[in-house]
Amino acid sequence: MRVKFLIFAVFIGLTAMIGIQACKKDKTSSSTTSTTTATVTALSCSSTTFSGTAYASTAFTGTATVPYTGGSGASYAAGTAISSTGVTGLTATLQKGTLETGTGDLTYTIAGTPSGSGTATFAITFGGQSCGFAMTVSAAVATTGCSTSATPAAKVLCAVQAFEATLTSTQLAGVQFDYEKANAIKWSNLPCGSQCREGLELSSLTSTQLAAAMAVAAAATGTASADQGYTEVTDIIAADDILQATAGGSTYGSGNYFIAFVGTPSLTGTWQLQFGGHHMAINRTYISGAEAGSTPYFLGVEPKTWTTNSVTYAPLANKHDAMAAMLASLTTSELASAKLSSTFSDVMLGPGEDGQFPTTKLGLAASALTSAQQAYIVAAMKQWVDDTDDATAATLLTTYTNELSSTYISYASNTAGTSGDASTFLITNTDYVRIDGPSVWIEFICQTGVVFPTQIHYHTIWRDHTRDYGNSFTF
Repeated sequence: MRVKFLIFAVFIGLTAMIGIQACKKDKTSSSTTSTTTATVTALSCSSTTFSGTAYASTAFTGTATVPYTGGSGASYAAGTAISSTGVTGLTATLQKGTLETGTGDLTYTIAGTPSGSGTATFAITFGGQSCGFAMTVSAAVATTGCSTSATPAAKVLCAVQAFEATLTSTQLAGVQFDYEKANAIKWSNLPCGSQCREGLELSSLTSTQLAAAMAVAAAATGTASADQGYTEVTDIIAADDILQATAGGSTYGSGNYFIAFVGTPSLTGTWQLQFGGHHMAINRTYISGAEAGSTPYFLGVEPKTWTTNSVTYAPLANKHDAMAAMLASLTTSELASAKLSSTFSDVMLGPGEDGQFPTTKLGLAASALTSAQQAYIVAAMKQWVDDTDDATAATLLTTYTNELSSTYISYASNTAGTSGDASTFLITNTDYVRIDGPSVWIEFICQTGVVFPTQIHYHTIWRDHTRDYGNSFTF
């Protein structure tokens, strides 16, 4: 009896264990069956977008965003690297994520060094669907683009490539924008930070990245004169540090300047460099490897002069003095003809005033002046065009000079202005002067200081009737 009982007990125990294991197996099987699979109904490789610009033989890191439809809402793991074909040397790696239920995007990290220029193609498979997306790799100019014999546009592009090479994929996405009007015209001279402009803020950059960004500005503004172009740019930025030190807070300062590329920088397409912040807006448009638009170009400065370490700075003094000399060259009767009845509190064609040139030119016709007086007009215009590269400056100045017969000069306020005495012009609040030709448009005005209210400060803008933004948009 005892032996039979032990056999029966063992049988019952084995039966229970088998039952438990069966329950566990059933539970696991049930769980696996209920898990949602990561599937999509379609991938749209033809609509893939990319961050940054890849250049031949230059290390690149960016992203590719591939749209899909019919997402199942399931999570998915990171993928394995997919090598490029056509232009080799790059890989695309799917980043992990969760599908939308319906329409969404997959993000791939693109990394590597392209073997050459052309098209890098990536064949991807995801969620039961397959397609291939293609990324353009631009020709490298870094080897020859910075040489002294390179064209000005190639030098700028070389500096852009060197800057982009220092950036992370996130930063690349934050500096590159589509070439469209809304992006091209987003600039300001106000201390309004990212609310009124786009791109990477200089304060967010490392010291290496900052130096590379400033090299782009230097390449685009030229160094024809010690007190023009890039020197003027850096002095105006330094003035903003003085405002920050005096006023406190975070409104002013050299870190509150931005750099952006509207369109893909290249020597074949159309793109625009934006660099600016408070009292500065540099807009340079390049088309097919040449500077097609140097404007709009806004500068201002407060304080208008200061001394640091026994060195005195006055960034816009040359522009001020050239305009004052132009007015002082006029006779008393000519001054009366040139004077406007209006009073101005700022430049007319600042940010947001694109294409708003007056239909009628006002003031005194340059054609009525002597050749010596006309030379003062040319000398004044030169102060602005010299803020671009030498070749572009020479071409523009020749054009503006050839159009003098249809150019007008005018001024407003300046009740103390006296013929022959340049020191009496442009000295107090609302004093204003303008040059308006078939192409050229330059304004210069004096304003009461904001942080230093006992002083005046300057605003000026250079525009071109036919070349603003490379004449790419209609206003």
